[in-house]
Amino acid sequence: MVRIQVFDTTLRDGEQSPGASLNELEKLEVARQLDALGVDVIEAGFPAASPGELAAVQEICRQVRRPTIAVLARGNPRDIEAAGEAVKGAARSRIHVFVATSPIHMQYKLRKSPEEVLQIARESVRLAAGLADEVEFSAEDATRSDPDFLCRVFEAVLSAGATIINIPDTVGYATPSEYAELFRYVKAHTSGIERATLSAHCHDDLGLAVANTLAAVEAGARQVEGTINGIGERAGNAALEEVVMALKTRQDRFPFETGIVTEQLYRTSRLVSQLTGIVVQPNKAIVGDNAFAHEAGIHQDGMLKERRTYEIMRPEWVGQAQSRLVLGKHSGRHAVRHRLEELGYQVSDADLAVIYERLMQLADRKKSVTDRDLVALVEEHRTVSVPERYLLEYFHVASGTGSVPTATVRLRLADTGELVQEAACGDGPVDALYRAIERAGAIRAELVSYQLQAVTSGKDAMGEVTVRVRDDGQVFVGRAASTDVLEASARAYLQAVNRMTYAHQAGAEAPAAAHFQASEPAPAPASGG
Repeated sequence: MVRIQVFDTTLRDGEQSPGASLNELEKLEVARQLDALGVDVIEAGFPAASPGELAAVQEICRQVRRPTIAVLARGNPRDIEAAGEAVKGAARSRIHVFVATSPIHMQYKLRKSPEEVLQIARESVRLAAGLADEVEFSAEDATRSDPDFLCRVFEAVLSAGATIINIPDTVGYATPSEYAELFRYVKAHTSGIERATLSAHCHDDLGLAVANTLAAVEAGARQVEGTINGIGERAGNAALEEVVMALKTRQDRFPFETGIVTEQLYRTSRLVSQLTGIVVQPNKAIVGDNAFAHEAGIHQDGMLKERRTYEIMRPEWVGQAQSRLVLGKHSGRHAVRHRLEELGYQVSDADLAVIYERLMQLADRKKSVTDRDLVALVEEHRTVSVPERYLLEYFHVASGTGSVPTATVRLRLADTGELVQEAACGDGPVDALYRAIERAGAIRAELVSYQLQAVTSGKDAMGEVTVRVRDDGQVFVGRAASTDVLEASARAYLQAVNRMTYAHQAGAEAPAAAHFQASEPAPAPASGG
């Protein structure tokens, strides 16, 4: 069968979701998981954004060797030279150059004539071709561009050395039929296009990104671009897991293959959600918690008789657990390790000891522990770890109708062993708790967001808290789970603060969110598609 190349831009376009910036260690962890997933191309970042972004891409190039490593560049020499510097150590490198081609972008953003844009595109690709193994060219806002002008631009960049032509729906404007029609038009009216791979990159402003991507495949696209969980600017990008599983499940309509190890999809989704702090909605296709859940009596009856009545794919195909194993306080370490391995997690003896202790504490509070509870404990522990300066020893919160919420907190300072205790009042129990923590640790940080969701159902459900704190423009994410939501709140906040403290001590530069400083008027740097 014809092979569809899978281009993942989670680390570039996806990272531009508000609050989703990743540090170098986190970007490397995601890149390694994308490698395990089997993607063909990892777009690792936008090197011109900052020295930190360039360094993160270089580290990925050194350590992740199978897939092609791509980076984004605007159509100017500074961006392209930074891109070439970033990927020169890759096993296989790609520079992804973009220039806007729609009348509204050329007139109001670039302030360039069509002929000037055509010349910029040609010269940019020619420069990039000497700095990487291959060049991909994107006509930004292609779906609102004049088709004949698009074809002229594509002919120019093909002659300059581009081998991948991306036709992005940058603002999610197209419908499936017209997006497919645009691909067919370009194929029919662009000289030399048969030498190139056509690529689809769709945004989800109208909720059509996946549908448009599949329409493009039917019309001749042989590379699909997307992000894990569909994260990205505004309403996000095409969700890579949805595109891949549509191709796999509907072979009658899409007689193509990919190199994706679909059993790694759920694990990849959870990792991206964990590190970015962006929660996956329960009814999200493929990787949502309810994607393979059946509650209605009619559905359950059908499933018992023949699972294909209500499941068009098996949960095991995407790495979701088929059934829930009940764990409790009488379970041994061997049983816990076995279930973790069934769920796709390999843990060391030291990690298992910590997870097992937390599991036993949870089992004392709950009648039963589900797979989802276990995964939450693992993910909290697996969060990219940093040395902990602040350790929670004790807390007490008093709150009620007609009373002022107060909290007392005792922290241990890991570097000195000193115990510090403080109390504070607040607008509510969580606010009081966080004020007390800040006093005890002499912490100065801005709480950007606080999210609480139930891990499982029932009165004894674990609550999972995700917080983001900001300091000097950099955002740090913390996550923790417990049946006591105040405990989870405290631990999540301290995790974020410990990350912040570590970054300051290490002199770490704020991770690039693809914002940049340039003298010329510039597009949002991740627009490229």
